[in-house]
Amino acid sequence: MAHIYNDVSRFVDDAVEGFLAAYERYVEAVPGAKGVMRRGGPRPGCVSVVVGGGSGHYPAFCGVVGPGLAHGAVIGDIFTSPSAEQVYRVGRALDGGAGILMTFGNYAGDVMNFGAAEQRLRSEGTDCRTVLVTDDIASGAPTSRELRRGIAGDFTVFKVAGAAADRGDSIDEVERLARAANAATTTFGAAFAGCTFPGRSEPLFTVRDGTMDLGLGIHGEPGTATVDWVPAVDLARLLTEPLLAERPQGASRAAVLMNGLGATKYEELFVLFGSVHRILRAADVELVLPEVGELVTSLDMAGCSLTITWLDEELEDLWRAPADGPAFRRDA
Repeated sequence: MAHIYNDVSRFVDDAVEGFLAAYERYVEAVPGAKGVMRRGGPRPGCVSVVVGGGSGHYPAFCGVVGPGLAHGAVIGDIFTSPSAEQVYRVGRALDGGAGILMTFGNYAGDVMNFGAAEQRLRSEGTDCRTVLVTDDIASGAPTSRELRRGIAGDFTVFKVAGAAADRGDSIDEVERLARAANAATTTFGAAFAGCTFPGRSEPLFTVRDGTMDLGLGIHGEPGTATVDWVPAVDLARLLTEPLLAERPQGASRAAVLMNGLGATKYEELFVLFGSVHRILRAADVELVLPEVGELVTSLDMAGCSLTITWLDEELEDLWRAPADGPAFRRDA
């Protein structure tokens, strides 16, 4: 549960105020909107990548705004989509004349509100496109990829799209590459305890002692299956094997994310990643700049997720590209 807050009804506004104060070298508020953008606004003649969704997932979404990443983020209340009006205002502020790519997790409220904003921007002459992130294998079969939720795979898609836009790619290319990254990305997660809204004392769901939930969501949704607790080496197998089952034919190089969901210590994630690494290497997977840490969280949920993005040459170039944002930095 949250221990630091003033008025819970202003929790998100207060958090954004502090975020902007801490990272003013990277970002600034979007005037007249609930959103942040890179300091200095859009680059004339370049595509802008706009991400966003409900709060409670930091570093998603504000923390991935910066060079090599997104150009702006729209901010909703906790686990609540930003309104269509707010999405429109952020999109309009970030129009540099070369088009806008909106990308976000596949959730009904976000699809509706970002979609309405996209149509409004297009009606005014802005070339606005959308790429949904659909990486969560627990929420849909491989044959129904369009039904899957977007969870930690958001990060990989945002990174690829932002890097493509920053090197000057056209809106057609940025959209194509973002779609390619999404198609190459799968995620599976486990939870050990649910998350709690600020000001409340009870979590949105509970996990029985001695068990863990597999296939969790990032908005307080419980997992799709409850299993007995197992040591890290066995948990690594539970997370890795379903992802390897969807490995594209001939794929051998991958960006791998071991993501903490908010209340799981980095040391625990490293213990787990050691076993994941051994399993992937035994499966002849070459890991390319893997990341371990918090990338897409769910308030104070105890848990983790594993993401694999299978890389071809063009996706690998974009994954390796430099980035410099509040929550993620990569040297050239």
